[in-house]
Amino acid sequence: MDMDATLAATTIKKWLASEKLETREVQDNQNFLHLHVRYPPTKAAHLFNIVIPKNRNLVLIYSITRVDEGQQLEMKEHYSSDSLEWETWLHETRILLTQANLDWVLHIGKKEQKESGPLQAFNLSRPIWFDGLTQNEFMHTMRKVWLTKLSLIHKIKFGYGSGTGKPGPVDDWPNKPNKKPRGKQTKEEKMDVDCDETGGFGRSFDRDEWA
Repeated sequence: MDMDATLAATTIKKWLASEKLETREVQDNQNFLHLHVRYPPTKAAHLFNIVIPKNRNLVLIYSITRVDEGQQLEMKEHYSSDSLEWETWLHETRILLTQANLDWVLHIGKKEQKESGPLQAFNLSRPIWFDGLTQNEFMHTMRKVWLTKLSLIHKIKFGYGSGTGKPGPVDDWPNKPNKKPRGKQTKEEKMDVDCDETGGFGRSFDRDEWA
């Protein structure tokens, strides 16, 4: 049987239930299906978005993370004292994400003089087209996004400490007029690097490209 959006949505929900993953359907008129999923099924779960865009034969898996306010301050100290070393850190981070075979966006704060601002948030995603959608591919994609996210979280904590427990600002999000979360917000995760649950995106990732 050929996979379509209806069958894909039903099948994905079945797979998530079989893995005992907490899910919540989000009211989202832009997409055929939008789920919030907590993965992995532990107390330290991360928030994932599972989206089937309208009129596209694919499912998009993505997760967005905001960097802690205290860690952003440490990053500012870093690029103020050694801008070349800071730019090297950003370069290595971009290489790390590129090698992970995922789509990604780093939200970098506004530049102060010549130096880049701190890393404020990052978005990791990967599409799966319906003709390649299997339980194995779907679950391994979620695992790949999670492990890559975890890798960057540890890289940030190693270099810039555990932070204050408060998510820092993201310069390019408030500039969007009346940007509100679609559907109901889930309870915010308590993480050293906090997770943004609004589904917002940065300058170079246009969610409508998948719609």
